[in-house]
Amino acid sequence: MATFRSSVIRPWSIQGSAKVLRISRGEGVWYVDEDGKRILDFASGWATTSLGHNHPAITAAIREQLDRIAWAPPNFALDIRDEYADALSGIAPWEEGCRAWFVTGGGQANEDAVTIARLLTGRRKVLTAYRSFHGNTVAASAFTGSNRRWATEAWQPGGTVHFWAPNPYRSPFHTDDPAQEVKRALAHLEQVIAAEKPDSIAAILLEPVVGSEGLIVYPEGYLAGVRALSEKAGILLIFDEVITGFGRVGAPFAAQRIGVTPDMITFAKGCNSAAVPLGGVLIRDSLAQHFDSAPFPLGQTYSAHPLGMASGLAALKVCTAEGLYTRGLEIERWTREALASLASRHSVIGHMRGLGAMWGIDLVRNRDTREPLASWYAADQTIASQFFEDLLDDGLLIHGKYSIPQMLPPLIINRADFDLGIEILDRGLTRLEQRLESRVA
Repeated sequence: MATFRSSVIRPWSIQGSAKVLRISRGEGVWYVDEDGKRILDFASGWATTSLGHNHPAITAAIREQLDRIAWAPPNFALDIRDEYADALSGIAPWEEGCRAWFVTGGGQANEDAVTIARLLTGRRKVLTAYRSFHGNTVAASAFTGSNRRWATEAWQPGGTVHFWAPNPYRSPFHTDDPAQEVKRALAHLEQVIAAEKPDSIAAILLEPVVGSEGLIVYPEGYLAGVRALSEKAGILLIFDEVITGFGRVGAPFAAQRIGVTPDMITFAKGCNSAAVPLGGVLIRDSLAQHFDSAPFPLGQTYSAHPLGMASGLAALKVCTAEGLYTRGLEIERWTREALASLASRHSVIGHMRGLGAMWGIDLVRNRDTREPLASWYAADQTIASQFFEDLLDDGLLIHGKYSIPQMLPPLIINRADFDLGIEILDRGLTRLEQRLESRVA
């Protein structure tokens, strides 16, 4: 990695000291840096390039659309817009179908979904979990429960209330029993709803599988219980599927894999393998009908951008034709086997969890006490940062936060490349344990 010197401001970084990977191109599941070194992308970029880099079908669709029209006002009708929205309705979890509102990214999708919920209910408040990330616009930062909301809290809009959701390995409800975790978490949420006045709450916004904030898979029954509480109080349930959507967890949406149907779904990232900026909100049709006789008061210059529509539709067709919406189930089997083998050799692995092609590893200093490798929100993250840098130097890109590296490979990865990634991860864990032992000595 080279020291970053550019007129470009890099996100979430101290600019003067940042070291970054300089990439020249992408090829399938690989990055190629400026020196020609190939780096295996076990992160799908930022959980974005589900079909790998430069997928030929997506590239061809964008080129073809450029020859037709590159931009048209969002309130104009275009065949490509209708075709993509209809295709999304076809893979969505609602039998009644849905309608799509298109934006350019996940944060904007979440912000607009909450706005839509407020319009539909006439209520203001929104409930979100502390372990969550919902985007970096001012409003989406307010929905975010993690420390990434702190920097803009002073001028965030009001109306957001956070609550604790299950985290079985590090339970906020003081239990190792998943059933008790669910029971106590739902009782806590019910109390929060009562304390905030149910008829003032427009929506509950949740990641069905927590993404960057620790990759947490909720215990069975929790999301069904949230759905029941929301229906009882007339609160709309919004699933943030910016990461989990489009095959990431082994189904078109996590709602289908888990068996809980929300009122709205937000999406971005993997919907078009991040070929161009694209995101959106899927609204079940019976709710969207409200706007047949009432104004829809949102609009953006780049909403339903033709290149976004073309790339999204192409990605959807590839996933459907090649069975990639369920490919995550196969990758899940590989991952379970591989991580179990790694855990048998590396005591630094305290816990692993995931669904489909979305997995997290909780690294610990002591399995018995579950002391994390690097504490959540701790100022000194040197040991964890060195681990990620070692992997990158060895040719593997894995992202993570604090003690939790996350594996989200592209859905197109083959077994040989997957096994290579596990080999590099194995070596990295060995170096990490050696480093920990030397510190103790």
